[in-house]
Amino acid sequence: MRKSKFTEKQKLSILAEHDSGLSVADLCRKHQISPATFYKWKRSKEQEVDDKERLIKELEAQNTRLKKMYADLSMNYEILEEGYVMAKKHLTPKDKKES
Repeated sequence: MRKSKFTEKQKLSILAEHDSGLSVADLCRKHQISPATFYKWKRSKEQEVDDKERLIKELEAQNTRLKKMYADLSMNYEILEEGYVMAKKHLTPKDKKES
């Protein structure tokens, strides 16, 4: 496969020019690329954006799940801590010597 003569930064600047209002035909003529190449770059950029959005949604879902898990574990710890304190209070001196 032939290496592109345009860097990623150059490709993004060409796409930005299109976003600012230049027509595809003018851009292709100016930068000596084919319309097919331009649309391939555009599709690739859109796909990257979609992948980033999907990844963000997955990370948010995982973060929510981990926060819930942490809340459950914290509550269990507090309950066990309270039970330990109550058990300690109710042990008689005789029970304490046996332990």
